[in-house]
Amino acid sequence: MDTKSNQEEVVKGADDQPRSKRVDAQRNLRALLEAAMEVFAQSGVDAPVRAIAERAGVGVGTVYRHFPQRADLIVAVMKSQIDDCADAAATLAAEHEPGEALARWMQRYADFILTKRGLSHALQSGDAAYAALPDYFYARLRPALASLLQSAVEKNAIRPGFSADELLRAAATLCKANPDEDPALTRRMVGLLVDGLRCRN
Repeated sequence: MDTKSNQEEVVKGADDQPRSKRVDAQRNLRALLEAAMEVFAQSGVDAPVRAIAERAGVGVGTVYRHFPQRADLIVAVMKSQIDDCADAAATLAAEHEPGEALARWMQRYADFILTKRGLSHALQSGDAAYAALPDYFYARLRPALASLLQSAVEKNAIRPGFSADELLRAAATLCKANPDEDPALTRRMVGLLVDGLRCRN
C-alpha cells in the first residue's frame, strides 16, 4: 500500500514539473511579445534584441530560441496583437449592450491600428515572411466584428446594411488620415464613424 502510494507521488511530481515549466515558458513568451511591441513602437523594428530581452526580463538567448530571425518575432507580435483584438469582441459582448460593445471594440481596433505603425516599415518591405499576415488579419478580425455588428443590428442599436470589411477599412483609413498621430483625435473620429451607424428614433 505504501509502495503504491509512493509510486503515485513520484508520477504526480514528474507530471507537475513539466507542466510548471510549460506555464513558465508561456509566461516568458507573452512577456517577450509585449516587450517587443513596446520596443518596436518606441525605437522601430531594428531595435537591439538586448533591449527587448531586458524589458521582458529574459536572456537574449531566450529571444533567439523562440525567434531565430527578427521577422519571426515581428510576425509573432502582429499575430498576438490581432488575436488580442479579436478576442476582445467576445469579452465586450458579454459585458455591454450590443451597441456599446460595438463602439468599444471599434476603439480597441483603432488602438491596434495605431500601435501597428511602428511595424509598418517592415511589413511593407516585401519580405515573404509577412505574406500570410493579411489573410490572418481578416480571418481573425472579420468574424469578431461581424458578430458584434449582427447583435447590434438585431437589437436595433445600429442600422443594417454595413459589412465588417467596410468598417475595418473605414476605421483603418481614419487612423492613417491622422498625420499628427494624435490618438485622441483618431478615437474621436472613429467614435463619429460609429455614431453615424446608430438608429435614430
